[in-house]
Amino acid sequence: MENITATIVGRHDEQTELAAFVDATAGHALVLRGETGVGKSALAQHAAVLAERAGYTVVRAAGVEAESELPYAGLHQILHPLLAGLTQLDDGSRAVFDAVFGRAEGDPPSVMSLGIAVLSLLSHAAAQRPLLLVLDDGQWLDDSSVDVCGFVGRRLVGSRVKLLAAVRTDIPSRFDTAALPELPVTALAEEDARLLLDQRYPGLGNRIRRIVLEQAQGNPLALLELPAHVCAQPGEPDDAAGRPVSLPRRLQHIYGARIADLSDAVRAELLMGALGGVGTGPDGTTAAGRYRMSDAEEAVAGGLVDIEPATGDFVFRHPLVRSTVVQMATPNQRRAAHQRLAQLYRDDLERRATHLAAATVDPDGEVADILEAAAESVTRRGGALAAVAWLTRAAELSEDHAERSRRLADAAFIAGHAARLGQARRLASAYPAAGAAQTPAAVLASAYQAFFEDGDVRSTHRQVTAAVEKSRHAGPTESDEVLTRLVNLLLAISQYAGERDVWERTHEVLASVDGRVTELSRLYSSSWSDVVRHGAGWAATVKRAAADLPDLEPWNVTRLAVAAYHLDVLSDYRPYLQRVVGRELETGAVASGMVMLHLIMIDQMTAGEWDAADRTGGRVLSLAVEHGYELFAAQSRAYLAQLAAARGDVGRARDLQAEVEAWARPRGLGFLTQLADSAGVTAALSTGDYEAAYLYAIGITPPGAFKPYTYQASRTLLDLVEAALHTGRAAQARQHALAAREADLPEISPRLALITFGALAMTTDDDKEAEEMFARALAHPEASRFPFELARIRLAHGIRVRHVKGRAAARHLLAAASESFERLGAAGWAERSRAELRATGVVPRASMLNLASLTWQERRIADLAASGLTNKEIGKRMHLSPRTVSSHLYRIFPKLGITTRAALRDALSRNEEVSPL
Repeated sequence: MENITATIVGRHDEQTELAAFVDATAGHALVLRGETGVGKSALAQHAAVLAERAGYTVVRAAGVEAESELPYAGLHQILHPLLAGLTQLDDGSRAVFDAVFGRAEGDPPSVMSLGIAVLSLLSHAAAQRPLLLVLDDGQWLDDSSVDVCGFVGRRLVGSRVKLLAAVRTDIPSRFDTAALPELPVTALAEEDARLLLDQRYPGLGNRIRRIVLEQAQGNPLALLELPAHVCAQPGEPDDAAGRPVSLPRRLQHIYGARIADLSDAVRAELLMGALGGVGTGPDGTTAAGRYRMSDAEEAVAGGLVDIEPATGDFVFRHPLVRSTVVQMATPNQRRAAHQRLAQLYRDDLERRATHLAAATVDPDGEVADILEAAAESVTRRGGALAAVAWLTRAAELSEDHAERSRRLADAAFIAGHAARLGQARRLASAYPAAGAAQTPAAVLASAYQAFFEDGDVRSTHRQVTAAVEKSRHAGPTESDEVLTRLVNLLLAISQYAGERDVWERTHEVLASVDGRVTELSRLYSSSWSDVVRHGAGWAATVKRAAADLPDLEPWNVTRLAVAAYHLDVLSDYRPYLQRVVGRELETGAVASGMVMLHLIMIDQMTAGEWDAADRTGGRVLSLAVEHGYELFAAQSRAYLAQLAAARGDVGRARDLQAEVEAWARPRGLGFLTQLADSAGVTAALSTGDYEAAYLYAIGITPPGAFKPYTYQASRTLLDLVEAALHTGRAAQARQHALAAREADLPEISPRLALITFGALAMTTDDDKEAEEMFARALAHPEASRFPFELARIRLAHGIRVRHVKGRAAARHLLAAASESFERLGAAGWAERSRAELRATGVVPRASMLNLASLTWQERRIADLAASGLTNKEIGKRMHLSPRTVSSHLYRIFPKLGITTRAALRDALSRNEEVSPL
């Protein structure tokens, strides 16, 4: 049968746009989107031919439904012809590809780092000739690969690389949200439909011609395939029941009739190709690792398979042929094909597991072991959803009840972390232990659901405590892994409860199973509960653990990172969290991914990256609401309230604080109510309402003490001291600072060291001691990691110096504090520092006060204008029109507090000196 893409009828607009796409000098991406059989593949092939004629290197790939859940399977197919170029890339890029494609152990990369490596590889491949990537059946590409394609496709401008993807409209895919330009491919116009039909079937009778045109509705594939069927079945326009049959089903029926006429050997060969990932013609070249069909000439003659001219490989004529082959095969035939493919892929653990899972019927311990190993492998690469499926299948194939229950428990555990709490409960309840009312796995699943969805700490704490105590008497019948999971969940519940009674009960339970509690669980117990009393000595352990994160499951990564937060060494973990969080949110442990986002936000706040923190907070709040994790949603609001309070956005801070209070306090979630109270302290300090700030602060902990198991008690040390000093409570302020020293807070974490030294300096009557403590705070080797606290201590230092040594001596300190507050966007403290600076007899420069408000582009324009360039000259350098430059300057002048161009140079001065009044 003639190849359907030999010529294209109609499609003048589409062909014009594709010609422009190929001819464009700049690289970019384009998605062809349309229904089944509408001609997307033909247009993609047309573009490929145009590109080859224009001197492009063309790489073709096709999504495979059987591999749509296998992370990076599609990306490997797309890049395989180009991987020889890896030797030309830097070590970092090669390491990224090695980690993704399983060639070596390494950090699982983020979409960004992998996307950058892919861009480097593509740029190298296009160095001599421009490159076109043609991707058919994009709807079957795995999510991880589509994310990378989207990242790359949005960044091809300026390169010699183009990406063309064809995607079906009737199947949801990640291309739907990839934000790539699209070209809709609709049905042929009536005139073009008639022309195509008449060209291919010139002798068709009027009646048959009319039926075909009516049923095809302009779909090219239907116009080509329906005539033979209508001629053979003139009285069956609908199905046996008289209902209209959808076009894809009708075409599958047509292909099914042809497949049935094939010999058994050819049908078996087609089935191997369909399940093994053979692409569709004419642009579905067979990539490495795909099954290569042979002896399929009979299928070519039947119009089911084409021969790819470039390689000689057999490829399916259309995706519907491939799916019809699979549907027509008997279960035994499909299992036999999967078994053969598993043998072919014996060196690829995850692909082999995919086929063994489908090939095996009876319990088989060896296959179950392979599936479990594949689940463990894919979990560490962000494939928790695939791991749940493999573990569930491994449980079904297990040869004894204990192994079956253990694997189902593992599947339930991972499903819980993948935000599939309902599925987790179903899995955990599938095989209850003999004579047990509720298995440990069922306890975990039900507790996760009640805890994360509704913040239920009271009943979940009782439930998990009972399960841990029960395991103490179970002896060797209960695995240490299950106990560890129960213990870690109990610790998480206790952390959110934030109450002394709850924590003391938890420690009592842990002591009863002490010999089976892991070192990591002891670390979590100490750092999560009360760093003042139990945190000393753990920071070094947590910092060392940061080197081994790629070897850990995502939930263990987040637990360590939470410990790092409590010990103020989270910056060691943030780079890794940022690399993997996107992967976990999409195909992995979604709950762990949301915790990662919280931790990233906290570290951004700590580092003074407040705009980024606000964006991260908004993102995790949306995710938490979407997945029904009310606990995480309230936590997101609490962090956003803290951030808004520090920035002086008091209205927003108080609204968020009220939301958190209303939800968390009735549930006994002390962790969240303390965050809300902390936001209240910060908001009051920002507005100068020191009495309210003091009342909020002592609600967290009384002066002179750090309330046990109240994690905000030590973190609000500086807040309580500042509020007490401003309200005439100097004795209480000093008492609190001394309590921090007596509790050895400087030995616990760098942040606690910084604020303890600052509090001691701010509260002493001894000027010598004050200078010594201020010096220790400002000289701390990690002080710069905490810019907000450091600026507050500098402000206090400057005020004291002004009173003791005079105005001139204080100017430098106050200027530095003022600039830090401006850069952070801490409005209340910035105004206070400006007032103190004026009290020394100087006027703060615009560069110190307002430069932070300029965008990058505004700052660049201001610098060029200050250097004497005209608007026209600036526009030429920045590729802007003179009028646009003028508009920017119009906005810049008020921000810098000036009215003329001549004042720009002084306003932009970076000199830290200040001018006398």
